[in-house]
Amino acid sequence: MRTPVLGAAGGMFACTSRSVIMQTVWLQKVRRTKNVMAQQLSDEPPQALRPAVDTLSGSGRSGRLSILLVDDNPAVAEAMEIAFRMAGHRLDTAAGPEAAYSRLVAARYDAVLLDMNFAAGRSDGGEGLACLERIAADDPAACVVVITAHSGIRIAVAAMQAGARDFVMKPWRNAELVAKVEAAVGRARPTVAVPAAASQEPARLLGESAAMQRLRELVRRFGPTGAGVIVTGPAGSGRTLTALALHAHSAGAATPPLRIDLRDEAAWDRLDGAAGTVLLRHPDQLDAVAQARLLERLPLAVRCIAIADSVAPLTPALQRRVATVEVAVPPLAARGEDAVLLARHFARVAAQRFARPGARLTEAAETAVQAGAWPDQVRGLALAIERAVLLTEGGTITAAALAPPVPAPVTETPSGGFGLIDAERAVIAAALREHRHNVTHAAAALGLSRGALYRRMTRHGL
Repeated sequence: MRTPVLGAAGGMFACTSRSVIMQTVWLQKVRRTKNVMAQQLSDEPPQALRPAVDTLSGSGRSGRLSILLVDDNPAVAEAMEIAFRMAGHRLDTAAGPEAAYSRLVAARYDAVLLDMNFAAGRSDGGEGLACLERIAADDPAACVVVITAHSGIRIAVAAMQAGARDFVMKPWRNAELVAKVEAAVGRARPTVAVPAAASQEPARLLGESAAMQRLRELVRRFGPTGAGVIVTGPAGSGRTLTALALHAHSAGAATPPLRIDLRDEAAWDRLDGAAGTVLLRHPDQLDAVAQARLLERLPLAVRCIAIADSVAPLTPALQRRVATVEVAVPPLAARGEDAVLLARHFARVAAQRFARPGARLTEAAETAVQAGAWPDQVRGLALAIERAVLLTEGGTITAAALAPPVPAPVTETPSGGFGLIDAERAVIAAALREHRHNVTHAAAALGLSRGALYRRMTRHGL
């Protein structure tokens, strides 16, 4: 399955100190001459790594593979990029779990190369195994190849049991590594359906909050069943993506679902002779007569996944057909720090899309993202980030550049709400820390005058 996995949290090629030094020396030689580079990439002649034109790679696919390397070591990343480029493939790099999630949500990869340790001092492989389990849960057909040290046989065995397609011991040989990845991609898993079109956007749910973990668990539980599922939640929160994720976990994932907006009468004709999975948008906006007519026109063999604001307006008969179970997408406000994670993802994607410098949110901007009440939920946040990427210079997104929406109203809860006053204070405090309490610079970053900032600082006791 040419799909990325939403959470490849690790970097897969982490080297030992000795191998890092060896790779660094090698890279210096690479820059001097192409002949030296080719010789260093493999014990074989350079031609052995270059597939002939129009030949198949080890995966059995015509053309190059798309591979994601998750590793926080720049020397390793550069070495691997050269090795795979020489073999005719493309390698993208994610420096850590968050960057990997972002890339896997936005693009499809034939394989993920996963290191097993990331935090300083860690060597037990726990981080890599946790990441691998997440990848395999989100995408059972994912092709993951892990890299371990010679002393990591136990970790390699555990990784294979957790769903890795293969493993490579370090220090590695480039020719062997490329061959193993090509072979791993070629070993298709017949029990798992794969999307018919590799051009389809991945259906992966980005977020690490408890609310999103529950949502992913429901998708994994209900997706393979074939039961009618209704996806509810605020508009813009990711209902369509959740519906597509349900379909991606089903036995019919190889065939794209038929999408029908029930508000469009002309679209109803597409229900005649439909097969596979049908995504029905807005059945809750139909009256009782129209719902009865929809029930009559739905072919018995199709699986229905509905998208609605609420299940309550549906008649009992239609509920039984299209809403056997309900999957509620949590609003952005219930996802905690996921808002910042999503903002960073949108910034990276927008910078790439608009050919802008790599975008980075300041601390104050991230505080504003988490504290704000974004109209249109995740979709509204994405719009604000894309606009900020285009308007800012140098790739730094400040709180002022975000033009924050109307803050969330003040609410009182037994546990203590986080309302307007708390949000404003948090944003101002973050801006002051970011600019080392230089009021002039902090005020400029917030889009305020010095006087206005001083008044707010006094009000909040800052």
